[in-house]
Amino acid sequence: MKINRLKIVLAENDKTNKWLAEQLGKSEVTVSRWVTNEVQPSLETMTQIAQLLKIDIKELLNSTK
Repeated sequence: MKINRLKIVLAENDKTNKWLAEQLGKSEVTVSRWVTNEVQPSLETMTQIAQLLKIDIKELLNSTK
């Protein structure tokens, strides 16, 4: 199940995995695993991502309905 929409949101904002990794001080491998929904970032990290992209954190998540 794809929990996060990170790949879509990064594309919509013309941002790359590399950019996000640099902003957060994380490895590109870590970001890649988030983008493919292999693992999920922490809520704290999701909050940081939302702030970096100037979006509501809800935009990073797929609805569970």
